[in-house]
Amino acid sequence: MSEAMLSKVRKLLAQAEDPACTPAESAAFMAKATELIARYGVDRALLAARDPATDPVGDRVVEVVAPYARDKAGLLAAVADPLRCRCVRRRQGNGFAMHLFGFASDLERVELLFTSLLVQAAHGLAGASVPGGEHPAAFRRTWLAGFAHTVAERLRTAEAGAVAEAAAPSMALVLADRSDRVQRRLAEVYPRLRTAPRRRLAGTGFSSGAEAGRRAHLGGTGVTGAAAAARGIGR
Repeated sequence: MSEAMLSKVRKLLAQAEDPACTPAESAAFMAKATELIARYGVDRALLAARDPATDPVGDRVVEVVAPYARDKAGLLAAVADPLRCRCVRRRQGNGFAMHLFGFASDLERVELLFTSLLVQAAHGLAGASVPGGEHPAAFRRTWLAGFAHTVAERLRTAEAGAVAEAAAPSMALVLADRSDRVQRRLAEVYPRLRTAPRRRLAGTGFSSGAEAGRRAHLGGTGVTGAAAAARGIGR
């Protein structure tokens, strides 16, 4: 992401986090930051359609470490999918190596958002009260599931809005082609990929995590890399 765009997003987030802001003002600042992130993705897609060299298909690996490694991996997948990236989860020690596939601009957006959201999730969990009699780990896993679910919904809405605003007749074809190229790249590396079974969780934290996801800042503020932030939750 360009320094000018990142600077603008950071300023909006700083305004949204200002205690002097009313809830309505804070929400407006956050909506604008999210809109800019989504618009950047659409702009880069249109530019790459004219000049493919500006935004090549690529991949990168993000390490997700214990504790709650599977839940963090779920959050990464929840961010990657709306931003048109695919990810493959590989076991690595007590955690996972998440192999991401996508266009360079989309991979950049995924890592930026994932890093910020990990920090926000850690703060949200620290302030969440575990109901009496419930195992803390069970509550936290469902809290993180709710958080990831709501974040994914918000990102899909922002992406759809940016696509509609672009009003480019060829936009749907451009995005479909990009998705196909990402899928082909993934299939080249993992020709026999299997889908993991659906996970069952028993805690009661989903609604609390979903509410935190609705408040989450969908932009980045001075992040230093997803691998480092992935260590934060549950310490």
